[in-house]
Amino acid sequence: MKKRKLPIICLSIIMLCAILIVFIPIRQAIVFQPRDSTQKTAYIPLGNKNHFKIKYTHSIHLSDVVESYKILPDHRIQQYELMYEETAVGMPANAAEGETFEQKNGKYYIKNMKRIFPSFYLRIGQVRANHRVIFQNKEFPLKRSIKPGTSVKVEIKKLNFLQLWKGVNILESN
Repeated sequence: MKKRKLPIICLSIIMLCAILIVFIPIRQAIVFQPRDSTQKTAYIPLGNKNHFKIKYTHSIHLSDVVESYKILPDHRIQQYELMYEETAVGMPANAAEGETFEQKNGKYYIKNMKRIFPSFYLRIGQVRANHRVIFQNKEFPLKRSIKPGTSVKVEIKKLNFLQLWKGVNILESN
């Protein structure tokens, strides 16, 4: 009788461990979660990196804008810099309190920004914006991983094995 129970107990423990491994969050990532649940989640595994940028072409003056972010220890996102080429419609003409405004090599910079978010929403451009993520000094077009026109929630999360498997790794989709 005891010999029959031991394999069942061992098998049960192995199955429980396998289930736990699949569902325990293991990998911290920048997550682009579409509001439309029929689309796959896209992500960038962070490893030991904690900075990323989002670059896009402004729809009115058709020049590049780069928003720089860092990931705080509590997984919030801090925008610390904004770079743009035109002070036209839709772009700031100066820095807010505590920030610095610089013009350098024909570009404008707002630095020392302390805008902190638990997450933010981004609509992937359909026509001109060509949203890209800059990570580890490489550009990754978001339209290769996320359908243009999609609204995504950008946040820092730990993903489990199943989420990693079902999602789209932006670094590998180019």
